[in-house]
Amino acid sequence: MSLPQPVPPSWKDLGKSSNDLLTKDYPFFGTALEVKSKTPSGVTFKVAGLRDSKSQAINGDIEAKYSDPKNGLVFTETWTTSNILKSQLELENYLAKGLKLDFSASLVPDSGSKSALVNLVYKQSGVHTRGALDVFRGPTFTTDTVFGRDGFLFGAEAAYNVTEGKISRYATAIGYNAPEYAVTVHGLNNLNTFSASYYHRVSPDVEAGAKAVYDAKSTTSGVALEVGAKAYLDSAAFVKAKINNAGVLALGYTQTLRPGVKASFGLALDTQRLNDVVPTGPAHKVGASFTFEV
Repeated sequence: MSLPQPVPPSWKDLGKSSNDLLTKDYPFFGTALEVKSKTPSGVTFKVAGLRDSKSQAINGDIEAKYSDPKNGLVFTETWTTSNILKSQLELENYLAKGLKLDFSASLVPDSGSKSALVNLVYKQSGVHTRGALDVFRGPTFTTDTVFGRDGFLFGAEAAYNVTEGKISRYATAIGYNAPEYAVTVHGLNNLNTFSASYYHRVSPDVEAGAKAVYDAKSTTSGVALEVGAKAYLDSAAFVKAKINNAGVLALGYTQTLRPGVKASFGLALDTQRLNDVVPTGPAHKVGASFTFEV
């Protein structure tokens, strides 16, 4: 008799270990600040801001989130400095076990622009599927499903434009997840873009990963390649490094100063232009991020 299969990751989380390793904790696009607090009644407040080092613009948002774990209810309200109002209502495991309803909407009062997205997620042993209806764009119905068995994963996604009566986008992916490593191959953008990612937990303190992307419709030929690694210095600090085939080297350092206080620093260097007085193309970048949680 076969053992019960775990719930596989969602479509958007296929290859997540590698993506997180190569994209998170590199705050070199500016200076970011995030403050979180939680009330005894279950309401969480978050204020976040980012000063872009290139444009010098400061963008931010304030978020309030109410959670009722007993009934699987989460309600989130967000207001951004661009004067965009966002609302999200999530209801999980209330109507049926493994079923999640998610309604998201946004409004720009200045222009009257609005959006609404209805999501339905169902996950059980060996399967993770989702259906989403974008009410005002198309409308467009998107569905994706991931099947998993004994570590092997197979997923597919398709978007259908209701007004035009045709499939507007499709993609597929295969992968394998093990406790210490993961491999994922995607065929995206109507199978015009292919990516392969690899993640390996070398030891409890060291992680490594790589990602290669080939775009059949890109004006530049060849494969984009990026490799990176993460090393824990101790229980409160880690360093990260990555480099791509364009010669851009990125470094990141994250330190937990005390419970609820975290600082991250990032640096990106174009190694092909280190000696240029005024670098052209991708410029050297530096940034920092600070998080306070009380």
